[in-house]
Amino acid sequence: MHHLLAVWLLYCTAGLFTVVHATAAQPELTLQMLASGVDASADEIVSGALDSHLHPFDFRQARQTGGVFWLKVQRTDGHGDADRMTTLNVTRSRHFDVQPFTLRQGRGVKLALATALPGFRGATEHVFLVPDGLQAAQPVYLRVEPQPLRGNETFKLRASTLDVTLARGAEHARMIALTFGALVAMSLSGFLIWFVLKDKLLLLYASLFLLQALYMSFLSGEAFGWPLLWHLVPVASYSWNVTAAFSGAVACLFVREIADLKDFSPRVYAIFGWLAWVFAALAFANVLQLVGLGPRVAAIGNLVFLGSAVFTLVVAFMAWRRSNRAAGWFLLAWGLLEAFTIATSLRLLFTDPEGAELLLFYGLPLSMVGAAVLIALGVADRLRDQRLALSDAERRAQTDPLTGVLNRRSLVERLDAVCLRAQARGLPIALLFIDLDHFKQINDSFGHLAGDACLKAIIAPIQTELRQSDVIGRYGGEEFVVILSSADASAAEPIAERIRKRVADVRVDGFGPPIQLTCSIGIATSDVLDVWGEHLIAHADTAVYAAKRSGRNRVQLALAA
Repeated sequence: MHHLLAVWLLYCTAGLFTVVHATAAQPELTLQMLASGVDASADEIVSGALDSHLHPFDFRQARQTGGVFWLKVQRTDGHGDADRMTTLNVTRSRHFDVQPFTLRQGRGVKLALATALPGFRGATEHVFLVPDGLQAAQPVYLRVEPQPLRGNETFKLRASTLDVTLARGAEHARMIALTFGALVAMSLSGFLIWFVLKDKLLLLYASLFLLQALYMSFLSGEAFGWPLLWHLVPVASYSWNVTAAFSGAVACLFVREIADLKDFSPRVYAIFGWLAWVFAALAFANVLQLVGLGPRVAAIGNLVFLGSAVFTLVVAFMAWRRSNRAAGWFLLAWGLLEAFTIATSLRLLFTDPEGAELLLFYGLPLSMVGAAVLIALGVADRLRDQRLALSDAERRAQTDPLTGVLNRRSLVERLDAVCLRAQARGLPIALLFIDLDHFKQINDSFGHLAGDACLKAIIAPIQTELRQSDVIGRYGGEEFVVILSSADASAAEPIAERIRKRVADVRVDGFGPPIQLTCSIGIATSDVLDVWGEHLIAHADTAVYAAKRSGRNRVQLALAA
């Protein structure tokens, strides 16, 4: 696990500092703005008649005017044909309606929309065809009409070619679809396993990564082109914030379960419960955007997300130090995911999505899938520990603590099962009742510790003569019962005789003079007696008393009356 933590630190560092993505150099554009309020037709503006009124584009100034404004878009250099571009790509949020024009035969002609690609945070990249290429000598004029909507505003322009744009869009769509599919598949697996095991941790895991899948698809904008999810386009500006908030709520409930906080730190367990309610409240608080409180809700949400992320890492680390391996897997996953999430947020804060494509379309999605895999390993580790603990508890409940063989109740249950199986297959079974001779005298002469040592000393010699399918259990006191599967009287008698001889060879030292042991063995078989279950024990017990009356240290077969 320490090696895994080192790898985790390497991935986190990569996530925080992977901010440069080598791409083909894009041609630079010069943007000039026509002051809002100029009364002119599209033909006049596109003809260049009002170019004297143009000034450098200032987005903040354009938004302050609140009205329609025009942009003149042209290449920085004036060289031409080899570098001609066939598309003008306008990435915009729903706050703007845009329409580009170019001059053809003295008239303003609208550029044709080739396609629209989804973008992050509700933006859309509109790809317009430029018939003769965008050159310094032939600019494009863009009519921009702001809409009275709230939320994050995005407005970016770049020039490209149609094949490059479509290839980039297809690659991004494929990456998001693969991420969504992987997360949904793991979520579905969690739900299906939960139906069988009914463990709350599985249900929380499945819910967490289903919400992560939805968050990634909504944030990237790809979901709004998919079946069913396209119905959420009217509430697109809320979609990723709401799913992120609910994801935070489920994560709080998940971490307190995987870290066993209810048993080890009830106070911290309660804190995570309250944090889950805070995240749920943030999800519903998104409606406050309608009254202009969206920025405040976003600021509060960012603080809660950051604070809870750090708190979760600390708690998971402390749980891991407490030898909770499942919490260690969660620590790896959560650190990886938060590193890329924070890096992505910082890139979006200080630059536009185009400058963060590596993180947005590769780093963040892959970190989500990686986190899902690591946390799945943690859940599996937790379930394995529970299964081992349960198996150990069952073993202790079934075995005799002194000798390690089955106790009386488990022995009888096993005998009933063996009898049913033998009857169904038409096979016999044999039962040996082994009773140590003079055991009360040993206890009285050497003490009960010596008696216990004698009981433990005969187990290994008896087991030496048994097959893997045979069963031995302590019936009570110095009495042991051996179940011989598929054995009749002729097979059972030699086994019993060999066991008697091995017990007679046992010497127990350490309690004074060496203690020599002998045993009497009664045999009862279904083929001779035509009885099953505890009736075999009763007949074998009777045979033991007959062996003791005959002088002890001998084998006696129970015969039919």
